[in-house]
Amino acid sequence: MTRIAAVLVTPGMTDASPPGVDPEEFLLAMAEDTYEMVAGLELVEPVILSAGVPDLDAIAWPGTPVISITSPSEAFSALPHGTEAVVISADAPDLPPLLVGKLFRELGRAQLAVCPAEGGGAVAVASRLPLPDWAVPDFDEPDVVAALRRRAPGRRMVATGPGWHRLRKPADVARLDPGLEGWDNTRALLS
Repeated sequence: MTRIAAVLVTPGMTDASPPGVDPEEFLLAMAEDTYEMVAGLELVEPVILSAGVPDLDAIAWPGTPVISITSPSEAFSALPHGTEAVVISADAPDLPPLLVGKLFRELGRAQLAVCPAEGGGAVAVASRLPLPDWAVPDFDEPDVVAALRRRAPGRRMVATGPGWHRLRKPADVARLDPGLEGWDNTRALLS
């Protein structure tokens, strides 16, 4: 079994940049922190998905594919191979790796597993591959879990894991937990 963990980076993620912090630097710091968490996971192959954000090769370890996509809806179909995959929004730099593991575990009983975001949307979505036609997630849909369950052909095809937060506006920076390890680049930029 090949598991892929992909970090999805979009230009709109610069909206979370606090006053006085360069938006592009903030986006790269968040993306790098999220990527480093993914790259540190055992038994997964990391990938970076760029929906129009340049220079992401600079944050990738050698050998990590950086794949350009035109829209986040292409995230799963752009993955080069794999049996299971999780796509993680790059604006969750302090996401605990354990939550990613729980999504993969949920795929033992469901076709799709979602880590919902506080305030709506999704932090991460995991799927067996290929992604079913009904299951293309919109990471910013207010109730992405309900929307996916409505489209699913069966009642138990969409599981949820514990929720987390994303940084979508400057005030969201207060949600970062200083007690958690990781997110070093975002932490350094904010201090």
